[in-house]
Amino acid sequence: MWGEYVAAHPRAVAAGDEHTVEGFGDSARLADALLELVLRGQKRATSELVAEFAAAGERLPRIGSHWIACDGSGAPRAILRSTELRVGPFSSADAGFAADEGEDDRSLESWRREHRRYWTRTARARGAAWSEDDEIVFERFAVVWPPEHADPR
Repeated sequence: MWGEYVAAHPRAVAAGDEHTVEGFGDSARLADALLELVLRGQKRATSELVAEFAAAGERLPRIGSHWIACDGSGAPRAILRSTELRVGPFSSADAGFAADEGEDDRSLESWRREHRRYWTRTARARGAAWSEDDEIVFERFAVVWPPEHADPR
């Protein structure tokens, strides 16, 4: 998939072929559900704890970086490009960001409820405790590949 994208858009990766390969969420079921929202055009944002990147030994995303989004089986399904990034606490999420994440009813209230559950669970899985003061990477992205799901440029 990456090779096809680079061949079709060599200028899009002129700064190098930096990209990550990963799925959404912490389970195959969640990865599939969230990826489906991306492919339907409903999800154009995501958020993750800075501590999760650190625990995995990964760099934080940067504007313009790409990631290959995989389904729950690990198969690549789409290439996303980061368009906006910021780091802040839980309280800094707003209704616009919640809507762009595209999950549940897209409200800030449901975003808060579901992310509290999610980050409590994922922090516990790595032997930590989550706090609303923990730093979060808030990321907006565009789908750039495959062409049938790509956002207009």
